[in-house]
Amino acid sequence: MSKYGMIVTNNHVVDGAQSVSVQLSYGTSLEAKNIGTDEQTDLAVIKLTPTSDLTAAEFGDSDELEPGEYAYAIGSPGGVQFANTITGGRISAINRDLTVNDRVMTLIQTDASINNGNSGGPLIDSYGQVVGINFMKLYARYSTVEGLGFAIPSVQAERVVNDLLIYGEPQPEPLLGVS
Repeated sequence: MSKYGMIVTNNHVVDGAQSVSVQLSYGTSLEAKNIGTDEQTDLAVIKLTPTSDLTAAEFGDSDELEPGEYAYAIGSPGGVQFANTITGGRISAINRDLTVNDRVMTLIQTDASINNGNSGGPLIDSYGQVVGINFMKLYARYSTVEGLGFAIPSVQAERVVNDLLIYGEPQPEPLLGVS
């Protein structure tokens, strides 16, 4: 998310890790420091110290997405052997409520393939802007379910990441008590 080595990913990617390293697209691997995490939104910020400026992703506005638009998931499904894999599909829904570990999350639904190893990677729109953070795919234990991938909206991620950077933890959503 910055040329100075700030990276947004999922909390479940770094949770419990003794150390974190990041493999850059040209093969160099660098150690990263955990800056902050939020279990509720499953977001984390890590920082590495690059030897030169990195190319930062441009973030888009997930609130501007509409069902039917193209989306692309980037990640390493199955591990580093398949690093930088891109899969494409469509946005199916932009405000899909899904219960995950006893909490309701409002997510972007896409049929771009999201598999193990895509977690924490970007969901990008047709302009190359990050509109979501790949989160999970839906699967059923006794039947096959394909094409149900989910991403954390970039607008939500931006708010949580800013809170992690400024306060070290997410701040409560503001409420207006009018009746």
